[in-house]
Amino acid sequence: MSQSEPQKHKQKIVQYLKEARASERALERVLQSQIAMTPRGSYRNALETHLRETRDHAERVGRRLKELDSGSNPLMAVFGAIEIAAGQVLALGKTPFDLVRGSGGQEKALKNAKDAYATEALEIATYTALEHLARDAGDTQTADLAAALRADEERMQQRILRELPRLTAAVVRADVRGKPAYDVSETGAADAARDVGEATKTRARKAAAGAKRSARQTRKVPGVAQAERQAKGAVAGEGDLPIARNDSLTADEVTSRLRELSQIDRAKIDSYERRHQNRSTVLDRIGGLRGNEPWPGYDELTVNEIQSALSDGDDERAQQVRSYERDHKDRAGVVQAAERELSNA
Repeated sequence: MSQSEPQKHKQKIVQYLKEARASERALERVLQSQIAMTPRGSYRNALETHLRETRDHAERVGRRLKELDSGSNPLMAVFGAIEIAAGQVLALGKTPFDLVRGSGGQEKALKNAKDAYATEALEIATYTALEHLARDAGDTQTADLAAALRADEERMQQRILRELPRLTAAVVRADVRGKPAYDVSETGAADAARDVGEATKTRARKAAAGAKRSARQTRKVPGVAQAERQAKGAVAGEGDLPIARNDSLTADEVTSRLRELSQIDRAKIDSYERRHQNRSTVLDRIGGLRGNEPWPGYDELTVNEIQSALSDGDDERAQQVRSYERDHKDRAGVVQAAERELSNA
C-alpha cells in the first residue's frame, strides 16, 4: 500500500531533522578546535557561547525526533546513523587541519572565522528549509523550533561578520608589519609577545619578564596542544592513553587519576571516553577540572621551567600559577615557588 501524503511529509521532516542534528554534532567538535586557537576576548567568548548553543540545539532537535517516533522506521534510522557518522568524519577530519592552517596564530583565527561564517550559512539554510517543510505539513511545533534555532545561527553569523575586520587587522600587524602580538589583557597570550616599544612602563616590565620564557612557550597559540590531544583521543586506542588499562578500570578509578594529568592528557581521555564507554562520572570530572592555563604551553613545562618563569617577580602570574596548580597537578615544588614569590612581594 502506498504511503499517504501526511506519512511522506513526516518522513521528510524526520530526514531534515536528522540532517540538522548531524550538522550540530559535527559543528560541536569544530567549535572546540577553533576555541582552542582563538585568543581570549569577546570573540572567543562568543564562540564558547555558541558551542553551548550548538549542544542545546542538538538536544532540542533530538527531543523533537523522539516525539515524532522516527525510530519506528528502520530505513530512516539507517539514514540517521549515516548522517551522524558523516558529521563525525567531517569534524574529526577538519579539526587537525584547523590546528595547522595559516602562517601564524592571527591568520589561523581569521581563516577559522571565515569557515565559521560559511558554516553558519549552511545551518541557516538547513533550518530555513526545515521550517518551510514543517509549515507546509502543518507541523507548527517543528516549524517554530527550526525558526528559533535559525535565529541563533543568524545572530552568530552577524557576530562573526563584525569580527572579520578586526581579525584581518591582526593579520596585517603580524604578517605585514612584523608585530605578531596578542594583548595579554585581552587574549591571555604570553607577555613576551607584546611590542615593548608601544607598551606602558608596567607592560614593558611584564614583557621583559615574559621574554625569559622559552620560545616554545611564547610561540604557542592558547589551547592548541590541548585541541590536538582532543582530536587524537577521538581516534586513539586504549594503549595510547595516559592512563594504563583505562577500559578495565571503574569510573571511580579513572577519576581518581585525572587530577595528576595535564589538561592536554585530560582532553585525550575525554575524547576517547566519549567514543567508547561514555561514562558520565568520568566526563563530568574532566569538565570540573578544566581551566585556562596561566600562560600558553604551561601544561607542557617541568617544575624547574615553571619555577624559572616565576622568578621574575610577577605577582599576578604567581597567583594564577598557585591557583591553577592547586586545582590540577598540585605539584609541591610549583606551589611553594609561587607562594615564595608572593611572600617576597
